Order: sequence, then C-alpha cells, then structure tokens
Amino acid sequence: MSRIMCKLEEDVARARLAQSAVAYAFGVSQRELEAPTRRSREAALARQVAMYLAHVAFELPLSRVALAFGRDRSTAAHACHRIEDRRDDSAFDDYMDALEAALRTAPRLSGLQRLAGLERSTGLERFDRPEHLT
Repeated sequence: MSRIMCKLEEDVARARLAQSAVAYAFGVSQRELEAPTRRSREAALARQVAMYLAHVAFELPLSRVALAFGRDRSTAAHACHRIEDRRDDSAFDDYMDALEAALRTAPRLSGLQRLAGLERSTGLERFDRPEHLT
C-alpha cells in the first residue's frame, strides 16, 4: 500500500474516533455526523466540533481533515473558525478541553504497519513488567 493511502487511512480512523467521541458527547447519532447533508442544527454543530477536534487534537492540516471527513477544505476551515468563536463561552470551552484531552490521550499506533502485529500481540505486554506497575 502506498504511503499516501496509509496516511489517508490513519486520517480517516482519527476522523471516525473524533466523530464517535463527539456523537457520544453531543447525543447525536454517528449516522447523522457522517451524512453528506447538514441534517439538524445539532448534527451540524457536532460535525463541526469533530472536524475541529481532528484538526486540533490530532494536529491534522485542514486539507487532510477535509479529506478524512469527505468535505471541502473550506468547509473544514469554516468549522474550525466557528468552533474557535464559540470557545469564548467558558462552559463550551471547558467541554471542548475535555474532549480534546480525551482524544489526545487515545492510544495510537505508530503506523498502520503495526496492525498486522495486533493479531499476534495485544500490545499490552509492556505493562506486564514491574516498572510499569508503580
């Protein structure tokens, strides 16, 4: 698989993770977030939040966020600007901080090449050593 395709798959996986977290946090279905149309006002806001979080928490450029979400770059940029503007509200800002922190601490694979190794290993063996129990 080409390196570009690997990057795209990683970006899409990150976008889905952001969508899942936001769908749960905002009480919106995953299907509504992935819909090609705006749907409800709540779904549109949640989708904008997911794009923003993919950009901020995963440090993806807007062009890659747009590609991962199946949107245009200007749509991703607009989403990020709208969410930045809403962060002036301290309650919303706190909520965004919590979501961002959750996504930043999500376990990551160093690359898709390691996926094949997951069949043989859980990846948790390193925690079996005593130095990780303290």
